[in-house]
Amino acid sequence: MAKDVEVKGFNPGLIVLIVVGGLLLTFLIGNYLLYMYAQKTLPPKKKKPVSKKKMKKERLKQGVSAPGE
Repeated sequence: MAKDVEVKGFNPGLIVLIVVGGLLLTFLIGNYLLYMYAQKTLPPKKKKPVSKKKMKKERLKQGVSAPGE
């Protein structure tokens, strides 16, 4: 009796697993393709030049003692 169920059709749990796996795979591949397309077409982001004031603040934050301390 149990063997007939196996031969008759696919396990519903297996079908759900395949569908979910397929959707996940499609999503990941789509994301990767979109990422590759964006890398080729979008111009690289330009970094803003850091001012000397900000450089001093960063050095102080990192623990480099300022002259006169």
